[in-house]
Amino acid sequence: MKYNFAQRMSKTPRSFVREILKVTENPEIISFGGGLPNPQSFPVKAISNAVNQLLAENGSDALQYSTTEGYEPLREYIAQRYFSQGLNVTADEILITNGSQQCLDLVGKVFVDKDDKILLEKPTYLAAIQAFSLYEPEFKSVPLQKDGVDLDALEDILSNENIKLFYTVTSFQNPTGITYSKRKREKLAKLLKKYETVLIEDNPYGELRFMGDFIPPVKSCLNEGILFGSFSKIVSPGMRLGWIVAPAEVMDKLIIAKQASDLHSNYFTQRVVYQYLKTNPIDEHIQKIRNLYKNQRNLMIRMMEKYFPPEVEYTQPEGGMFLWVTLPPGTSSMELFEMAIEENVAFVPGQAFYADGSGENTLRLNFTNSDDKSIEEGIQRLGLAIEKLLSEK
Repeated sequence: MKYNFAQRMSKTPRSFVREILKVTENPEIISFGGGLPNPQSFPVKAISNAVNQLLAENGSDALQYSTTEGYEPLREYIAQRYFSQGLNVTADEILITNGSQQCLDLVGKVFVDKDDKILLEKPTYLAAIQAFSLYEPEFKSVPLQKDGVDLDALEDILSNENIKLFYTVTSFQNPTGITYSKRKREKLAKLLKKYETVLIEDNPYGELRFMGDFIPPVKSCLNEGILFGSFSKIVSPGMRLGWIVAPAEVMDKLIIAKQASDLHSNYFTQRVVYQYLKTNPIDEHIQKIRNLYKNQRNLMIRMMEKYFPPEVEYTQPEGGMFLWVTLPPGTSSMELFEMAIEENVAFVPGQAFYADGSGENTLRLNFTNSDDKSIEEGIQRLGLAIEKLLSEK
């Protein structure tokens, strides 16, 4: 039988990371490719206790269907946490989702018609390209600088194109690790308001700052904006629990879209996470994660200083999980990937993070899911592969 698939499927790419990581199944390969939190940070015992306590005290209720919006005490908890960070958010403005990836899909369903223009950072989170591609938009890209988006380039695009959405990861961006300065966040908010472009602010790494001072999300100065959050990086990714913060008018449409997808996110998991949060000091847990990641980030950068050729550039993030490497012009990170695999080390070539297919000389490294020995050995191996690549040019 010949299946007649929807045309949109031919325009939606596979997850580049998922495909490329198949080659890393060899246990001898040190991988800096996946965006994985360190399992040392998972609160296994505390979650186990939360599950047992929940089942003992409210088991029947926790195993039942629930509302689309999500468990209200959990939404209240999120709203209160935002309030302590300077954002005026209510529980009614929060929708619990199946991870922040579902946030992308729901926004696509609610906002994006075929050929609508979506503006992305250059480079951007590759799963956003995949999620939005299902709705067949036209992608536009705006360059990033060390402290955030290029505001002149952004205004030029907004003034000349009918941009419906601007998708951004403002804190410890995936893939580059850069963070928008407070000044750029404020100017970004003004520009988006001026040109009536909807802000889609993805913030899964915001709690993972281990250097510098906290900067509130752009939504703190743009009430009309839409903000994503996630428990994946501060509790557990396997629980697949995230949320959207949106104004009432948008929330109404998001709820309808979610009801059409899955009725509601896993209610039992919501109850477990809330039970964990109300019985454990989450800030202490997050600080342990920050300390762990800071040490891993510092070690990786020291090894890069030692083993990478001087003409190779890289970001030095103040938080998050990634750093970004730029090779000399004219070199290919795909070629480097093949050489690196021969040295039993892996990464993600940067081209996957560009909607326009550029970025041939860039790559992303994850520093959170490797022990010290693997970071030292892996960066040394990668340095050898880079030197080999450059010597052939």
